[in-house]
Amino acid sequence: MNVKFAKRAAIVVGTATLGVTIVAGTAQADPAAGVHRTLVAVGSDTTQDVLNGLGNKIADPNPTGSSDGNLIASYDATGSSTISTRDTTCASVTRPDGSGAGVNALRADIAAGSHCIDFARSSSTPNATGQFTFIPFAVDAVTAATATTTSLPANFTYLAGGSSLTNAQKATSDLTRAYNCLDTAGNPLPAGTYPTIGGVTVHPLVPQAGSGTRKFWASTLGFNATTLPSCVKDTAANGAAVQEHNGSALQGPNDLMPFSIAQHIAQGRSLPGVTDRRNGAVLKTVNSTAPLNASGNLNTAFPVTREVYNVIPDSRVTGETLIKNTFVGSASKVCTAKYDSTTTVINKYGFGTDANCGNATTLVSRDLV
Repeated sequence: MNVKFAKRAAIVVGTATLGVTIVAGTAQADPAAGVHRTLVAVGSDTTQDVLNGLGNKIADPNPTGSSDGNLIASYDATGSSTISTRDTTCASVTRPDGSGAGVNALRADIAAGSHCIDFARSSSTPNATGQFTFIPFAVDAVTAATATTTSLPANFTYLAGGSSLTNAQKATSDLTRAYNCLDTAGNPLPAGTYPTIGGVTVHPLVPQAGSGTRKFWASTLGFNATTLPSCVKDTAANGAAVQEHNGSALQGPNDLMPFSIAQHIAQGRSLPGVTDRRNGAVLKTVNSTAPLNASGNLNTAFPVTREVYNVIPDSRVTGETLIKNTFVGSASKVCTAKYDSTTTVINKYGFGTDANCGNATTLVSRDLV
């Protein structure tokens, strides 16, 4: 059976119809059953795979605190409804799906004093206040993806400015016009009608609520991530919820969805623990700039880029040597971990190198937008 949305995996695991490949990918992503590590991460779908990769490369300096000698246990955004992060007191933690859900789970864990979660993964922009430090570690880029067969042009236009643009300005940008439900003159379209790109009617999609990519895409294109414009949907044509970076949402040839370029790269590299969820999704060129460079890596010159973060409670960033050594500074374990003799884990999993990697100074006491 072709499992079209990762959220359904928990329902169908163990049934006779589940494909062997999907079972193997899921089993490799979360730490194996019974394996508990010192630092537990939950949250963003965008960075789940690279954190899994880091988790399998960074050794615990105090191996007695880890059942397999590794430091980071990163749990995917989707899969079983609950995860077991430590012992019996953390044996049934609700699995958070997305950046917002991950940060909220960390916040709730701190309030309860449970210590079942240590940090959150986030691809969402931090706010100016809060109890967390958002530590950047890599650069991602996001573009629109379509199904393999489409009538849409290969290149989309984009105008930076988000919500500060007038409707007339938004109309000059294919992506901004489409996701603000405007006609080519900048007039709002009536409910039930859809925008066009290159004269072709499109159906804009966004991921589930709580997704960092949904918030980023909304901020970038200037629409409300909570109250979506009438033509923008977070359910696919078959009625299933859109899970970020899963091309199965592209039910129609002219559907659009935001897709992390780093995720798309990693899913195509047959890396340990990475499930290929592209399902034929094709990344679009924007402003005549390709999403990949000549080497097949992320094109950091792409017009729509973002930093991605590990989110740590402020007190732990300033007060714990283990946290500092793992996340803080360009020489931290996260910033320097090697996948092999020539490539860092960050680059192998599709992300670009961030000159700001490990910078915890300017982002202290921030929270999700």
